[in-house]
Amino acid sequence: MRRGYDGGAIAPAARIRGALWGMFVGDALAMPVHWYYDLTALQHDFGVIRDFQAPKAHHPNSIMALASTARAGRGSQDGEVVGSVILKGKKHHWGPPNRHYHQGMQAGDNTLNLLCTRLLIRTMNATGRYDAGDFLREYVAFMTDRDSHNDTYAESYHRDFFANYARGLAPEGCAGAEGHDTASIGGLVGLPPVIIAAGSAGQESASASALTQLRLTHRSGKLERYALAFSELLIRLLQDRSAQIGPLVCDAAERLGFAASAVLEQVRRDRLSDRDVIGTLLSPACYIDHSFPAVLYLAARYFDDFEAAQIANANAGGDNCHRGAVLGAILGAALGFGAIPERWIEGLRARAAIEAEIETFIARFGHADAAAAPALPAESNAASGESIPR
Repeated sequence: MRRGYDGGAIAPAARIRGALWGMFVGDALAMPVHWYYDLTALQHDFGVIRDFQAPKAHHPNSIMALASTARAGRGSQDGEVVGSVILKGKKHHWGPPNRHYHQGMQAGDNTLNLLCTRLLIRTMNATGRYDAGDFLREYVAFMTDRDSHNDTYAESYHRDFFANYARGLAPEGCAGAEGHDTASIGGLVGLPPVIIAAGSAGQESASASALTQLRLTHRSGKLERYALAFSELLIRLLQDRSAQIGPLVCDAAERLGFAASAVLEQVRRDRLSDRDVIGTLLSPACYIDHSFPAVLYLAARYFDDFEAAQIANANAGGDNCHRGAVLGAILGAALGFGAIPERWIEGLRARAAIEAEIETFIARFGHADAAAAPALPAESNAASGESIPR
């Protein structure tokens, strides 16, 4: 029996707590092997990732040297958005080949997108409400402060936003246009706080808040489709006492065009590994039409085991940090805070600050009227009722 999955009722606050903590531990676990695509190299450098580790200076699959420092995507590194507007004093990490994306970070640290999620939580805590203008003001201040964080990489959407900001656009108009790597799962990482806060007013309100937050930094109709699916799923898991995570995530995947139930049946029948799904059927990269179905596959396969799901995600490589954060929100909401290994909670370097932020958030936005959900009924396979080898 897994910790926290003991047949007792899961209180609404424990689901919110689980969703938020789940994001931070999922990101930190994968951080040292973020964007590894050579899984042999991953195992050579780290073994099987089961606990927090620090990144190594050399990253065999890093393409940071090819990324534009002026805007989204690849290109010249003559631009100064990276170095002068954001990531001040860190541009020198971008040029050398095989430089780790999270150079110098330590075991249990969170990456930049999760730090921005914490910023959103703090901003909401300060006023007791969600306000897009409040977040934009704090986001600009945080990202342009030389000493606000210790990460060395910023995704394309951050670079596009601040390229526009440096041109004199108002923050409300700085979101970049959709590009090949901006419709990515990293865009979903900042949505759970606003989804949770708006949830008491119903699914429509939660989805509207999610789109408001997303559109501050992304102009992507493609990404919005997945944001709405994520919002609907998260609210169901947080509030519906009858929700069963396995069938629910399979249904969400199938409505997005990924035949999760059939894939799970094939995995069971042919005793396939996660690599046969993430890396074969689905790309391990950031692109949302592969990365979000990959999250749903892992949530369905490991529906009752938060730890196993996150270990599988981290060791699948690719954009495992952002997949891990979204997966953590989903399974944390479904299984509650007690399902998260205590060593991962304790191992987060900012544990005390994160705890204070989450507890304040629950005091402000935890919904007393949310139905207390009993533990999920026994499921042996998310789709077919049969055990899946792991």
